Amino acid sequence: MRSISRNIAQLRSQWRAMTEVSRDVVDSKLACTSGRFLSTDSNKVDEPFKVEEADTVNVPPSPTEKLLVLGGNGFVGSHVCKEALSRGLSVASLSRSGRASSNEAWVNGVQWHQGNLLSPESLDDAFDGVTYVVSCVGGFGSNAYMYKINGTANINAIKAAVGHGVKRFVYISAADFGLVNYALQGYYDGKRATETELLTKFPYGGVILRPGFIYGTRQVGSMKLPLGVIGSPLEKVFQLIKPATQIPLIGPLFTPPVNVTAVATVAVRAATDPVFPPGIVDVNGILRHSKQRSI
Repeated sequence: MRSISRNIAQLRSQWRAMTEVSRDVVDSKLACTSGRFLSTDSNKVDEPFKVEEADTVNVPPSPTEKLLVLGGNGFVGSHVCKEALSRGLSVASLSRSGRASSNEAWVNGVQWHQGNLLSPESLDDAFDGVTYVVSCVGGFGSNAYMYKINGTANINAIKAAVGHGVKRFVYISAADFGLVNYALQGYYDGKRATETELLTKFPYGGVILRPGFIYGTRQVGSMKLPLGVIGSPLEKVFQLIKPATQIPLIGPLFTPPVNVTAVATVAVRAATDPVFPPGIVDVNGILRHSKQRSI
């Protein structure tokens, strides 16, 4: 009996050794296949799978790829146009007033369309041949007006984009400001309705940017307002007190401002970069993405 038990023990030992060798071989094959080692540790089975964002590949855009900026003659929209042109994209803009009034050289590089997003039948020409869309459309006023401009107009744009085979759609929305949301109910209700429509119609190519206060030099008539004088110092201070945003009720008021060039940079990248993840990007995400390099 002792001899039999000893033989069984030896067989078990050999089986364990063979199992370890087989596991090593499998791990090696998995590593060679994917280019990185994949863990087979049973303690990590329940950990959530993390997808790492790839760096942007800096490839010249195809001449057939066109970016349409909704509201391209506005504060944010004009910066989006300039950023897109600097990347070699074909750029068009659609707005109620048409061509931008600026005398800067970039204006001549944009194809300007005049139209109204509240009249869907007038959008076909502007959306014809468009590959990507960035919407900077928004406004303030009565609750009914704010819902119409921030909600209905952008929802019409999303539907038009779907009908014209647009690949990716980026929407410049707004960060939540807690109690402030109730004072601007139509504004935020319209924004969130647009967000819902976008994530439904563009589940793999829809990106929502939620900046807070956007600063930069803003043209108002013949005057230039240097909003960066206030915005830039506030951004640095609010970054230092980031935990304050978690304070109930008033926390969202500490959302840091963001430079308009950062918003424009991320908007164009989100629209044209196929590896940019879909979904909602908050202020901190905008700041992070704006600093990422291209390869």
